[in-house]
Amino acid sequence: MRLSSLVTVAGAFLAALGLSLVTAYFLVQIVETASRTQVLAELDREAMTWAEVDTNGLQVFLIGTAPDEAERFRALSVAGGAVDAARLIDQMLVEEPEDVAPPRFSIEILRNDAGVSVIGLVPQSTDRAALLEQFGAIAGDLPVTDLLESASFPAPEGWEDALRFATGALRELPRSKISLDAERVEITAMAESEQARSRLETTLSRRKPEDLRLAMDISAPRPVITPFTLRFVIDEDGANFDACSADTEAARDRILAAAAQAGLEGKAECRLGLGTPSRHWGEAAAMAIDTLAKLKGVSVTFTNADIALVAPEGTSQSTFDRIVGELDAALPEVFALNAVLPQPPDQSEEGPPDFVATLSPEGAVQLRGRLSSEISRQTADSYARARFGSENVYTAARVAENLPQDWPVRTLAGLEALSMLVSGSVTVEPDLVIVTGKTGNSNAAAEIAALMGTKLGDAAEFDIDVEYVKRFDPSLGIPTPEECVLQIAEIIGQRKISFEPGSATFDAEGEGIMDDIAVLLKKCGDIPLEIGGHTDSQGRESMNQQLSQERAQAVLDALRERLVPVKSYTVRGYGEEQPVADNDTAEGREANRRIEFKLVETEDTDETGDTDAETGEDTDAAAADTAAEGTEDE
Repeated sequence: MRLSSLVTVAGAFLAALGLSLVTAYFLVQIVETASRTQVLAELDREAMTWAEVDTNGLQVFLIGTAPDEAERFRALSVAGGAVDAARLIDQMLVEEPEDVAPPRFSIEILRNDAGVSVIGLVPQSTDRAALLEQFGAIAGDLPVTDLLESASFPAPEGWEDALRFATGALRELPRSKISLDAERVEITAMAESEQARSRLETTLSRRKPEDLRLAMDISAPRPVITPFTLRFVIDEDGANFDACSADTEAARDRILAAAAQAGLEGKAECRLGLGTPSRHWGEAAAMAIDTLAKLKGVSVTFTNADIALVAPEGTSQSTFDRIVGELDAALPEVFALNAVLPQPPDQSEEGPPDFVATLSPEGAVQLRGRLSSEISRQTADSYARARFGSENVYTAARVAENLPQDWPVRTLAGLEALSMLVSGSVTVEPDLVIVTGKTGNSNAAAEIAALMGTKLGDAAEFDIDVEYVKRFDPSLGIPTPEECVLQIAEIIGQRKISFEPGSATFDAEGEGIMDDIAVLLKKCGDIPLEIGGHTDSQGRESMNQQLSQERAQAVLDALRERLVPVKSYTVRGYGEEQPVADNDTAEGREANRRIEFKLVETEDTDETGDTDAETGEDTDAAAADTAAEGTEDE
């Protein structure tokens, strides 16, 4: 009885256990099927047919190969929306891309008083050690901060050229930021002056590789202008500035607006700078220009806070007093007005005395006219020789009596003004100093006006007619005409401007040389150039002359097509007249068939460089001359 009860109980437990196991098994199957079905449904709805689902109890396995990493993460997110994310087991793979896109290689370089820092991504082929060594040489004793990373991808086309250009630019820019990639370089920097900024922009533009894009933002501090000068003139030629300075953009606009109201036409320059004697500079200048317009001339000159106003001869005293009095009362306190109403001068029988100094383009200086004493004559001669070179000065001035007391000061001021020009003249008269000529300094007129105001006094009258010529500006790096001709020869080198036999049509090499010459001549500007054609002696003389003329013309036409300014160019066919070698040999005939470029004399070279009979010396410079040879005449 007792044994039977134990068996019955054990059997009941075993039956219950079996029933539980069977129930659990079926429940697990139901959960696995439901989980797999739900996850597959969600994946199919998102068009992720590449993903497979497997289950093991409560665990859900995601299987398959995803197109990319993003799709793999998306599949996990979609499946996590169907079942608890803790049950998901990620067994997915990601396809290996056939071609991985290279990264964008770029560098940013910062240079200042703290050293050089460089950050960016470079190709593994870039020699980082050599690059950092270059930065170290540029930084000198200052540190170089290296934040560069590298990637194992080939360097893009143009990368090395851009890097080389940027490193070279960094040497010349002590305060700068340079950003570069294979196609573009951006430079943000500060120069010491406007001239330095202009020089840097020109130098970097010429140096950059042809296919590289360059963006520059080079700023310069405003110069200190001393004395702070403004000179406005109204004469028979109209209204114009000899010099204009302003402390702010607003003051400049106000001054130019007043000048336009007074009759100034066209665009005028007004330098912005430091050193103004008053924050009311623009207001005072505009009022003085308005007053000059009411008087209808002659000039108003500001030298710091001193104002010199010269009215035209013949102005009635009452009108002069009224208009000048209104200006004097309205001016800000710091400014002092000195107004002059000239009286008609007494003229001697021999005419008013004068002193004239001329400067030729070649640097020859001649002094003529009257000086007040032998000491003044020796002083002017010594000063000119010190300024222009002893071998370049010829003095033919004479000593005269009854000259104004300040005559020596006026003549020396005139010579100092002449030294600011490339060519020109200075005429000193008792009541006027006239300065005319050409210069490569865009601020020369303002500087001469400041000089005259300082040396001659506030009430001095002077007339400045100075032309700024770009090719004389050293900050722009434009070669001189002589340098241009020499550089043509360097460009050609051992090559030749060649034509097809018996014609004026360039062959392939000739076209290439013309491209190179055109690039140079665009920089040289409008220079007096002769293009000469030459042949050997084979064939009839008349045919050779005609062929040489046609070939010289073909060179001119080719330059014109390449947008070279050829207004001052001339062509000439010399034929067989000027051989440079023996026409009896093939080598000699080859040398004689050529194109020559040479400078020719113009009126500009003669206008201030004439020959003085007393010296017996010709002050004109010999024209520079070189030959660029062409081949294949017949």
